Amino acid sequence: MRHGLRRAVCATWVRGARPPPRPPRGAMAEPGSGPGGARDEEPGKEGAAPAPKKRRLAGGERYVPPPRKLSTGVSFGAEHFAETSYYFEGGLRKVRPYYFDFRTYCKGRWVGRSLLHVFGTEFRAQPLDFYRAAARAGRLRLNEEPVRDLHVVLKNNDFLRNTVHRHEPPVTAQPLRILAEDEEVVVVDKPSSLPVHPCGRFRHNTVIFILGKEHGLTELHTLHRLDRMTSGVLMFAKTAAVSKRIDEQVRERQLEKEYVCRVVGEFPEHEVVCEEPILVVSYKVGVCRVDPKGKPCKTIFQRLSYNGKTSVVKCLPRTGRTHQIRVHLQYLGHPIVNDPIYNMEAWGPDRGKGGKIGKTDEELLKALVEEHRSKQSLEILGISEEDLNSGGENKDCGDSGDCTKSAEADPLNGNSCPAEDVKDPERDTKDPQRDEKDPERNVKDPERNVKDPERNDIAACPANSDINQETLEKDKELDSCGNQDGQTGQKGWEEKDPLCVECRMSRRDPSPKELVMFLHALRYKGAGFEYCSDMPEWAMDDWEE
Repeated sequence: MRHGLRRAVCATWVRGARPPPRPPRGAMAEPGSGPGGARDEEPGKEGAAPAPKKRRLAGGERYVPPPRKLSTGVSFGAEHFAETSYYFEGGLRKVRPYYFDFRTYCKGRWVGRSLLHVFGTEFRAQPLDFYRAAARAGRLRLNEEPVRDLHVVLKNNDFLRNTVHRHEPPVTAQPLRILAEDEEVVVVDKPSSLPVHPCGRFRHNTVIFILGKEHGLTELHTLHRLDRMTSGVLMFAKTAAVSKRIDEQVRERQLEKEYVCRVVGEFPEHEVVCEEPILVVSYKVGVCRVDPKGKPCKTIFQRLSYNGKTSVVKCLPRTGRTHQIRVHLQYLGHPIVNDPIYNMEAWGPDRGKGGKIGKTDEELLKALVEEHRSKQSLEILGISEEDLNSGGENKDCGDSGDCTKSAEADPLNGNSCPAEDVKDPERDTKDPQRDEKDPERNVKDPERNVKDPERNDIAACPANSDINQETLEKDKELDSCGNQDGQTGQKGWEEKDPLCVECRMSRRDPSPKELVMFLHALRYKGAGFEYCSDMPEWAMDDWEE
């Protein structure tokens, strides 16, 4: 049993804010923080466990410290919120680039393999020259010591840390409104394009971080999630007890959810019930379709209005599959007007009506990517060219909307490359804001993003990164990774990072209009509570396209 627990710790992802100033090269760095931001207890202090004795090493043997005790509890605190700041431009909320540490313990399958071999076989989004450059720059650390030789053989409990220069995609500048707050819950009206919590390339441009940074609301428990492009009512519990109580209501089917959307064409006036099963086609791109092999689900639709071109439809999901409302509407021949996935030409002349696609899954994905690539709108999908270069699709995730990642995240650059170590898709995803030992799970949501929290961080550097020694020589302070005051991103954020390809790229900003999809969570109702937002402007009877 003790051995099993030890291996479980080794496979745990650890994320946190930038650490305090690093010591000179070669010196042991001060211990980092766990997912809760709390530092390990200092030896000698009251209540601290005595420091373990180091065993005598054989000649040439490398010492590996024991795994640190991870801090359980709330994942994000003041030090994380202080990593960078926001600014607003062209109707968009933007995040100033900042330095960030990716951390991981050595995976079981890495033991006995060299770092170079692991990078070359599992993390192929970057050429080996990139990892060599990161090591020369002091950004790659093994057990808090700078990595001098990528041929070092990994051992059980080895702790890897890599510092990257992080750029986040912009989101709409529409404010995050608080609809209700008491001692038990916080209810917000989420804008479209804003993820609920850190996922993919998003960290600060998320609901969790904005609530913490701008409203001082922390230690929240996510009760349900909305897809990044879906707006509307979003609930958080302030305590684990409240979260448990509402979770029980969901399991007993006491929670009612109501959505509103604007769809193509004249939707039938009578009530329409769709019970077609849904299968996940791609976790990387985030695409589903109706398929007999999919998960059973049910959605009830009722038309509210029709303006001669498009219809406003009320949606009542009775199950919680990934993209359920969007997929069912596409199947019925009335996709959401501006859906960036399910209302595209890639689905064929009928745009997937009746499940008729006429393409294999691989052909469909390729056509969707090419259509967005031609429009320079890949990031509307939540992906970029670099993500497409980061490896193959994971086929072992299953077809549940609760699969949290398509592959293990690269601790070196955040790319999701290897197709192993995948979480069981049949289990509800654990809330990153909850205690790691909390048995309570999050509630499935029909419009939940396939790319999920804290699981699938994607780097900005493509596979053809041009890293050379001349570039490194231009930055003599890389080992300090920017600021020495712990406020990464607060000053010098305009300076270019020599290892960051994003700094040398010019991307087209999406327009605010591109970041809005006409699907809105209008109402959430349970035993003893009901929360409702205003009807969105695009759902009004007098709205003009």
